[in-house]
Amino acid sequence: MSETEVRVRGIGDKLAIGLSFGSSAAVMVLELVSLRLVAPYLGLTLETNTAIIGVALAAIATGAALGGRFADSVPPTRTLGPMILFGGALVLLVLPVVRWTGEAVRGGGGNAVFLAVAVAMFVPASLLAAVTPMVTKLRLSTLTQTGTVVGRLSAYATVGGIVGTVLTGFVFVAKVPTSVIVLCLGGVLVLTGAALTIFLRGIQAAARPLILALVGAGLTVVAPRPCEVETAYHCARIEPDPTRASGRTLYLDQLRHSYVDLQDPTYLEFEYIKNFGALIDSEFPAGQRLDALHIGGGGLTMPRWLTATRPGTNNKVYEIDPGVIALDKAELGARSGPDLDLQIRDGRLGVRSEPADSRDLIIMDAFGGVAVPWHLTTREVVADVHRVLRPDGIYAVNIIDFGPQRFLKAEIRTVAEEFENVAVISTEEALAGEEGGNFVLVASDQALPVNELRTRLGDRADVLDGADAVRRFVGDAPLLTDDFAPVDQLLTPFSS
Repeated sequence: MSETEVRVRGIGDKLAIGLSFGSSAAVMVLELVSLRLVAPYLGLTLETNTAIIGVALAAIATGAALGGRFADSVPPTRTLGPMILFGGALVLLVLPVVRWTGEAVRGGGGNAVFLAVAVAMFVPASLLAAVTPMVTKLRLSTLTQTGTVVGRLSAYATVGGIVGTVLTGFVFVAKVPTSVIVLCLGGVLVLTGAALTIFLRGIQAAARPLILALVGAGLTVVAPRPCEVETAYHCARIEPDPTRASGRTLYLDQLRHSYVDLQDPTYLEFEYIKNFGALIDSEFPAGQRLDALHIGGGGLTMPRWLTATRPGTNNKVYEIDPGVIALDKAELGARSGPDLDLQIRDGRLGVRSEPADSRDLIIMDAFGGVAVPWHLTTREVVADVHRVLRPDGIYAVNIIDFGPQRFLKAEIRTVAEEFENVAVISTEEALAGEEGGNFVLVASDQALPVNELRTRLGDRADVLDGADAVRRFVGDAPLLTDDFAPVDQLLTPFSS
């Protein structure tokens, strides 16, 4: 046995436990950070989450298999330190690789972004996953200890994975930007690997990986940032309108989410927002105060409009992302008060907490970047909305769909199961299935003001109404329930 192996075995139990624990925690941090890195370009859909998790599991399996085989052919004391050091250096390259790829294909090329993050994550995750079998090899002195050693180190590795997941999800992401998490994770791994390499093999063995680590850290610092503010859920930014001095656009991930005129809250830019306004003016007398509930805050365009056009209106907003609300207050002039009650809360839970027959208007306009929150689409949440609305109240939903519009049709059917009257507002081409985009789904137990609504819409939009016409449009679309809501599979995203 070599002198270095004797030294490692002398402190081996604590060292082995620490390395197994730490490397597994690092893999889980890297996995969750990778999900955040692709969000501005691909969104956080079920498919995206599944694919990233699959890549991470494949990396863990590959690293465990190759690490075990390599440990049998090369003394782990020679490879363990450089492997951790090299893995940390590659972690530092993940962020610049993904961001530069994302910028190069902005507006399209989602497959290229996913391929970049998959490759960038797979290699360092595999190297880190190889740590546990290598330190296990070092700790096996006799066959009689095999079960105990393997079981103990596997247990600590699993605990490390749990700790890494919990800390990332509940602490790191909430406190610091993704770039800081990547830099810190890579830095800790580099320092650990360097110290271990120097201790076991000398400083020369650590030179090349350290150079790569410095390159990765430098590229991370200068990599393009797609965010003005990185919130707990989105990559968010506010951009001025070059054609309207007081106009501001809120971007969540890569999508234009809201438009606000800082000087004129009655100005509505997006067509679907204009459709919301036409619907409200058609249903309720001009100037009548309303009790309105908004699921999804965004730039707070509709609460501003209602306050300006219907003084005294009570607007309650449920927005799950505190970063969006902070951005609204910092750059869009939003202020809580008697006419605006801002609640940082999941919309589903917010609706559930509302008293029955308490709202004249409920607007559902909640999107997770390019993803759709499936739990806000099901019959169960629609039933809760129905309970909260007054008998003559209106439920309005913003839906985005393209192609065969399978998600749109499923949501129409789902809402129609709870409300007697349903209509859809969009362009003639979209309602004919010739194009996609935004659709405003309207529901009420009272007859809808379709004729007046058509007059207010003019030539820019049309209304699909009538039970038979709606039924033909929906066809055999599925009913969305908490038990069955394949929203990500039904939704056809926009592709340029």
